[in-house]
Amino acid sequence: MSQTHFISLDTAVAMTARFRANRNNVLKPEYHNSDIVANCETFSKSAVETLLQQTGCTGFRIYYGMDEDLKIHAILVGVNSNDADILPLQGGLVAEDPDGTILEEGQRCPPYCPPTSPLNTD
Repeated sequence: MSQTHFISLDTAVAMTARFRANRNNVLKPEYHNSDIVANCETFSKSAVETLLQQTGCTGFRIYYGMDEDLKIHAILVGVNSNDADILPLQGGLVAEDPDGTILEEGQRCPPYCPPTSPLNTD
C-alpha cells in the first residue's frame, strides 16, 4: 500500500469543517457538548521526532483511546517496514526498540485550542 498521504488545503478545510459540524452527532445526546471528541490534538516536534527516531521506524500509526473521563485521545506509535507497531517490551514480546515510545497527552482542543486557521473556523 503506497499512498502519498497529501491532500489539498481545500480538502482539509472541508473535512475538518464537516467533522466539527457533525462531531456531536456520533454521540448519545447525554454526551453532547462534553468535549469527549476533540477537534484536534497538538504534539511537540521533539516528541514526534523521538517516536520517528526509534530503531526500524518507517512511519507512525494513530490509535484512538479513551481516558477515565471518557475523553477520546490520539495515541501515536511507530511502525516498522512490516507495518508492525514498535512497542515497549511487555509480557515477553520482543520489540525492535526495547524502550518503545508511545505518545499521548497531546494538547486537546477544546479546551486548549490553536490560533484561528482555515482548519478550525467556520
